[in-house]
Amino acid sequence: MSNIDFDKEGFLTDLTQWSKAVGEMIASKEDLILTDEHWELIHLARKYYDTFSLSPEMRPFIRWLKQQLPEKNISSMYLLQYFPDSPAKLISKIAGLPKPTNCL
Repeated sequence: MSNIDFDKEGFLTDLTQWSKAVGEMIASKEDLILTDEHWELIHLARKYYDTFSLSPEMRPFIRWLKQQLPEKNISSMYLLQYFPDSPAKLISKIAGLPKPTNCL
């Protein structure tokens, strides 16, 4: 995987290079061990990007996730328990998506 290109913040520069193995490698660099719950959110972030051509920003992503996962109590706290500090930014990075526009 040495031929995969990242920007200075660790986001993929070529979104087509993403795979589950790349996501796991990025997560490892972020000190995260991915569970099924993480993967569910990562795959939904990729679906969100495919649907809206945007990386998920926190509030719109939460609203959208509530529609996708009505059986779960989706909130910012829910996302923070899986992706600490900046969930939308971290989910996007691990999902191989561009950095959300409102993230520092």
